[in-house]
Amino acid sequence: MLALQLLINGLALGAAYALVALGFVLVLNATGAVNFAQGDLVMAGGMLAAALAPHLPVPGLLLLPVVLALMAGLGLLVSLAAYLPLRRRPPVAVFISTIAVGIMLQNGATVLFGPEPRTAPPLLGAGTLEVGGLVLPQQSLAIVAVAALLIGAQQWAFAHTQFGRRLRATAQDAEMARACGVPVTAMVMATFALGAAYAGAAGLLLANQFFVTPTAGGDLILKAYVAVTIGGWGSIPGAVAGALLIALFEVGVSALISYPAALGALYATLLAILVARPQGLFGEAARRRA
Repeated sequence: MLALQLLINGLALGAAYALVALGFVLVLNATGAVNFAQGDLVMAGGMLAAALAPHLPVPGLLLLPVVLALMAGLGLLVSLAAYLPLRRRPPVAVFISTIAVGIMLQNGATVLFGPEPRTAPPLLGAGTLEVGGLVLPQQSLAIVAVAALLIGAQQWAFAHTQFGRRLRATAQDAEMARACGVPVTAMVMATFALGAAYAGAAGLLLANQFFVTPTAGGDLILKAYVAVTIGGWGSIPGAVAGALLIALFEVGVSALISYPAALGALYATLLAILVARPQGLFGEAARRRA
């Protein structure tokens, strides 16, 4: 019984991490640049949900579309400020600009909301659900369902819509896509919007059980980076698998040993994967992007 509850909690945490990593990979594939503001966008989504809750006293599930829309708008601003003016410059320029955006988000959140931890409303309720004698938290089950729905919708759109095909074409070869009439700049901006929307969703999902502070983004971008490295640089399924593996160590392994020891075991596993399979679990030696 305890093992199943730990599994559900681990899946919920992994599902939220998967949204963070997914947004990270989408921007990476479309631009070839690393968006180091992704973790702070998660924080911004959590803070936004916490700030909206008193004015919109509804369950988090109804608050989610508002957070997705507002965070998508923020993602567009990030693309306009931190990527598009610098896309012809060396990659380190975008590297620094996204770090600068993250620092601005951290300090802006501190000024607007203060340094104290904030919490967002639960998706459905804070109660439990009894299934076959098992008592499972509703929030964890709802997180898994919402994250699975968002990831599934994104994969369906990529495979079955013109918009998705244009996004994939931009990710695979921007110059060829432009030659075929794809509006590459618009697709890049849309990718930043999607990445920020996923980050905002993850912030809302995490902020109920784990709270959110203005400085939480640093830890989250590290986990996204580790998830992408484990799964394979640029691989969307790999990013999801890597996020779930991180949550397995943080929830499952830490229940058997201490949390610091579980983190040590996670990074030891990361080193072993890098030695045995440098391209990651789902990556290819040629580094073909998903």
